[in-house]
Amino acid sequence: MVAAIRDAEWYAQFPDDYRWSYNVMLALAQIPTGGGEVGEIDRVCRRLAGHVGDDERWFREWRAMGDQVRTLAERAEGLGDRRAAMAHYRRASNYYFAAERFRFPKDEDALDTYRAMLDTFRRAAELDDRYRIEFVEIPYESSSLPAFFVSAAATPEGRAPVVVFMNGFDGNKELNWFLGIEDLLARGVSVLSLDSPGVGEAIRFRGIPLRHDYEVAGSAAVDWLETRPDVDPDRIGVMALSLGGYYASRSASMEPRFKACVAWGAIWDYHRIWRERIEAAFAKQLPVPGAHLVWSTGTASTEEALQVLEGFRLAEVVPRMTGAFLLVHGEDDQQVPVADARLLFDACGSADKTLRIFTGAEGGAQHCQMDNLSIAVPEINRWLADRLGATAG
Repeated sequence: MVAAIRDAEWYAQFPDDYRWSYNVMLALAQIPTGGGEVGEIDRVCRRLAGHVGDDERWFREWRAMGDQVRTLAERAEGLGDRRAAMAHYRRASNYYFAAERFRFPKDEDALDTYRAMLDTFRRAAELDDRYRIEFVEIPYESSSLPAFFVSAAATPEGRAPVVVFMNGFDGNKELNWFLGIEDLLARGVSVLSLDSPGVGEAIRFRGIPLRHDYEVAGSAAVDWLETRPDVDPDRIGVMALSLGGYYASRSASMEPRFKACVAWGAIWDYHRIWRERIEAAFAKQLPVPGAHLVWSTGTASTEEALQVLEGFRLAEVVPRMTGAFLLVHGEDDQQVPVADARLLFDACGSADKTLRIFTGAEGGAQHCQMDNLSIAVPEINRWLADRLGATAG
């Protein structure tokens, strides 16, 4: 059983299935930053018409589009057309990401598709003459967390402010590229985009599950950044979206070296959110299949997963936050109620805190503003650049 879409002012490709529609909207939202092409996305959606809810069909069609666009990239690269190849590889990586996210269990077909996403994203980065995108490892307990770093420092000797950018429950570091990284760089802010515990490569290939004490990962990122000569250690911020609203808020509350924090989507009591979803047999608005919870927590059942989520509450944590805080939420967010945003904002201990609720009338009212990134991203990044004292790169 799937959840249909409540009455809302946003484009829904598949009105009877929120999850499918939201993920099409996510793909469309990334067109301006090179993550998709409307004709290619439309072609996939037309092939999916009449098969709504069939996640195997979703997997096959998005993967096929990824393969098709990767072939375009390889052809362009063979012709020496680096710019065209870069653009094609970036779109292919996003289509592979769209394909894999609904695939459960994470079998070899799923993991091979994810590897194709990683490979095409990296090949695009290697062809990008505008930025030096470094793929790095962040020491983390007995393992490491995969990340990429892009410096906004004007000179090799310069020190720029930096943002640790994490995704959410079902995203990854590559997705962050299409959610405003280039805009941050243009404002003079460097970016460390991180696959944190339970996310991306960290869970798929290293078995690092979700954990409530997310400051362990946040502090590991700060430790690594402090070793870089092109980073100003006194101007480090953290940003994350969706469930990342918990990651960022928790990290900034427990790690005072974070001078600014953006919770791009509020999380107040994640245990309650999932308890209600489970009680409804997952017939609620979800971004991915319910099976993602057990898999990302490294547990064997929903009951065990809920035990892991006992610590995913912020009431006793955010009063400790001292750095600047921006909380961004959508008025009609169908995954997390706007009331949770108000609870989180009121509890935050920061003396410099801002609550931004995007409305249906202006756009951006949906989850993490995927219905209008063009107005949300500049507002978020302008706030970050201001609080971190950035100058245009």
